[in-house]
Amino acid sequence: MPRLNAQDKAGNESAVRAAMEQILRGDLPPGAKADLKTLASLAGVTRTGFYPKKNRDGTTRAGAYQHLAEEFSRRLKELQDAGENVDPRAAQIERLKKENAELRGRISHRDAEVARLTEFKVMAISRLAAQHEEIERLRSRRLLEAEAHAVVTHLEPAARIRAVPPQGRELSEGIPTMNRDQDGNPL
Repeated sequence: MPRLNAQDKAGNESAVRAAMEQILRGDLPPGAKADLKTLASLAGVTRTGFYPKKNRDGTTRAGAYQHLAEEFSRRLKELQDAGENVDPRAAQIERLKKENAELRGRISHRDAEVARLTEFKVMAISRLAAQHEEIERLRSRRLLEAEAHAVVTHLEPAARIRAVPPQGRELSEGIPTMNRDQDGNPL
């Protein structure tokens, strides 16, 4: 590539400055970012001019537009530090990161709530099961008592006395069961 003469270099520098102002205003072409690639594209120059060059002896020298690249990077950083975001993609990325963090927080909160409700459900079901078992136990006891009562009330008076002694005693109506005959009559 041929070396630039002073007039071409001055024209390219003014094009780079105009492109720099356009980018720093936030006026970017669709799909472009606020970077050196877009700056070079808008100015119509190659990106290689923004970077240092190596001489044949191994030393480095500044690129033709390296000072403009450094100015662009500095001004872009100042705008970003001030809270302005000239790159709509970067602004979108920041917005999405913020939304992502918010959604993660909401998911975490909901997961905790689901865990709490699941624990409550397990406890409630176990209590209901215990209550159901107690009700079934009481019903079966009441049925047994009712069946026993039905059996006892259908017995003959003498058999009733022998079948169900009151409160564990051998006496019924004050008369010992030994002093009764088979029909339950006193002797």
